[in-house]
Amino acid sequence: MLRYAAIDIGSNAVRLLIADISKHDEGFNFKKNTLIRVPLRLGDDAFLNHHISAKKVDDLLKTMSAFKNLMDVYGVTKYLACATSAMREAKNGAEIIKQVKKHADLDLEIIEGQREANIIYSNHIEENLDIKKSYLYIDVGGGSTELSVFVNREPIASKSFDIGTIRILDNQDKEETWEEMKNWVKDHTRDLKNLAGIGTGGNINKLFRMSEEKDGMPLPYLKLKTLFNNLNSHSLKERITIFGLNPDRADVIIPACEIFITLLKWTGIKQIYVPKVGMVDGIINLLIEENLTHSTYA
Repeated sequence: MLRYAAIDIGSNAVRLLIADISKHDEGFNFKKNTLIRVPLRLGDDAFLNHHISAKKVDDLLKTMSAFKNLMDVYGVTKYLACATSAMREAKNGAEIIKQVKKHADLDLEIIEGQREANIIYSNHIEENLDIKKSYLYIDVGGGSTELSVFVNREPIASKSFDIGTIRILDNQDKEETWEEMKNWVKDHTRDLKNLAGIGTGGNINKLFRMSEEKDGMPLPYLKLKTLFNNLNSHSLKERITIFGLNPDRADVIIPACEIFITLLKWTGIKQIYVPKVGMVDGIINLLIEENLTHSTYA
């Protein structure tokens, strides 16, 4: 059994996915074996102080050591560890990479927004898309939102914007970035007919489950708006007790809703599909493409 691992060091949470890789007639696929999520909230430090505090660095090093131990126990042969928006902005990002190597013996890569968009795109969701529709693919994270436009199942444009849930909670989102995102979206979608949305990230997955829509069915814009109004009418404490949200989900879900709703409003999109994939899935797919698709592994 071949096992790969993906580590995503995000602005809100850090994730490890260990996946079992198998070969089939048309290539390779993977099955999620173990997924662990640790809500470290590196973004709070990075966006406010442009520096990740000693306490959070210590927590990250402990988390990375635990991940490395698990990867060893599971017999992982290949891995890719990526850090996104928070580490991009932290002035001590390069120093943290050295410490992770020293303490956990893991190679960590701080990736640019465009590479982040490309990794998310490695999930190849377009293979299951309706050829008659065009799609705006929205991935909302703690520090940034990655957008891609698909026409005839082909990506025609993609861009990363510094608008994310933690950034909004910390009042570090800029009006000009919103304006830039609005112009980019309108420029790339105004001529497209039958435009639908695709949403990824922990928040939209949670919202989809709360909507009680059937798997594979899209989440209607109006239902998303109703969910948002309902959640927003409750306090943080109530969102945890009434809706059973984790404390680290109960606050970010509100700005996540705002990002999705705003983008759907700008484009007139009436429904959004929510495949259960994210950054870690993209990393595994990328590892498969780079290591297996062009090899003789059987």
